[in-house]
Amino acid sequence: MTTQPTSPATGAAVPVKGPASYFPSIEKNYGQPIDHWIGLVREQHAAGTVRHLELVTWLKTEHGLGHGHANAVVAHTLGLLEAEA
Repeated sequence: MTTQPTSPATGAAVPVKGPASYFPSIEKNYGQPIDHWIGLVREQHAAGTVRHLELVTWLKTEHGLGHGHANAVVAHTLGLLEAEA
């Protein structure tokens, strides 16, 4: 996520809110695009780890993400999965 969203009406930059506001920092700190982390969470979810905190703990222990970053990735990914259902 390297581009700032813009308002269709004004073309002005719209501040990113919620879990997505962490994405630039996650990419910078861990050296992978956000799609990489979302993909990992999707795979782990498909393998049976479906609870939010379990996924957060898994990202922290297996991949070294900090709690806030792991929480943001999991919240966003679970939101995507819910929207797709």
